[in-house]
Amino acid sequence: MKIVDLKVRTVAIPLTCQLRHNTGVHPGYFLRTILELITDEGIIGLGEVGGGDQRAALTKLKPRIVGMDPFHLEAIKLKVLRSIYYMSNARLYAAIEMACLDIQGKAMNRSLSDLLGGSVRDAIPMIAYLFWRYDRPDGKDDTCAEDMADWCVELHETLGVNAMKLKAGVMDPGEEARVLELCRERLGPDFGLRIDPNGVWSVPTAVRIGRRLEPLGIEYFEDPSWGLNGNAAVRSQVRIPVATNMYPARFDDLAPAVKLGSVDIVLTDIHYWEGPRGVKDLAAICRTFNLGVSMHSGAEFGIELAAMLHTASTIPEMTFAGDAHYHYLTDDIIVGGLMPYKDGCIKVPTGPGLGVELDLEKMEKYEREYEKRGDYYARFHADPKRPDWYPIVGGI
Repeated sequence: MKIVDLKVRTVAIPLTCQLRHNTGVHPGYFLRTILELITDEGIIGLGEVGGGDQRAALTKLKPRIVGMDPFHLEAIKLKVLRSIYYMSNARLYAAIEMACLDIQGKAMNRSLSDLLGGSVRDAIPMIAYLFWRYDRPDGKDDTCAEDMADWCVELHETLGVNAMKLKAGVMDPGEEARVLELCRERLGPDFGLRIDPNGVWSVPTAVRIGRRLEPLGIEYFEDPSWGLNGNAAVRSQVRIPVATNMYPARFDDLAPAVKLGSVDIVLTDIHYWEGPRGVKDLAAICRTFNLGVSMHSGAEFGIELAAMLHTASTIPEMTFAGDAHYHYLTDDIIVGGLMPYKDGCIKVPTGPGLGVELDLEKMEKYEREYEKRGDYYARFHADPKRPDWYPIVGGI
């Protein structure tokens, strides 16, 4: 079997609101670039990547992979990822590997999870991912801890989720700590709590807030401060496990992170860690050093979410509920629309490969949506209600 063509399209799907974070705002939609790898046997593999419009970048890689066997992933990785500047192509290689594994599964009539060793669970528990919101469905904005606690209770009741993560670094750190305090009060001692300021807090602020949160028994404190050294400094002073999806976020940084004592739990991400197979490599390293593993979300649509679910289903140690922005989407580009939550979980898709297929009408619809709205990455996630604002790392 040979790869004979690569096709790419960028699509945008509206959200239920605008999501605030420490570097700006997702302005009411997410965008993804969708990859189709076509083989000489007529099998089409699907991939997906974020980070803005990636059509030109993926098209540049087409000459490197056309003619390759989609089963020869080590050679494809060498040609796509290893032979040129590493970080520029990590996301792109992951989308290509995703599509190749989809092809492999369809060719053998086996699921992607079977290719990775087989599932140990058939559904993945997910969190309530809490963002401070502009333009909620009721037209209002989140302004205080009570708003966020109300949102957490609503997601617990509607989706069945039993854990949350607050995307922090937006409001005053004390007000963000109060969100977790209210959630603990309202949802009881067994509800999982997490907070993630994405490294924006100074070490003194992170230590102060971390010590305040210690009595709540939260699951982890994600990227409390900037860099490997910042996380290590916080970890040495706070009795909460430190997690990361930022430091380390690639294999080169794992050894320094372990030596410095920077992290207790690593969040896996298909695009940071070189595809589903790379995530399995990461899980083995975490097992070696007794590090926990959880699952990061990158604002994915159904293709990548399917790959994430398959991969997570094959990692026995992944006992934390997974991150997902998915409940903010109004639709999806896969046949059947949005995957449903049941009892706080999303089922691992069945069927060969990823187990999902593109809805061609939805693809056309959301291609037009992207053409209308454009690439928000080119605008640095600007905050429409604070035009002069810009992020300050370590300033709070």
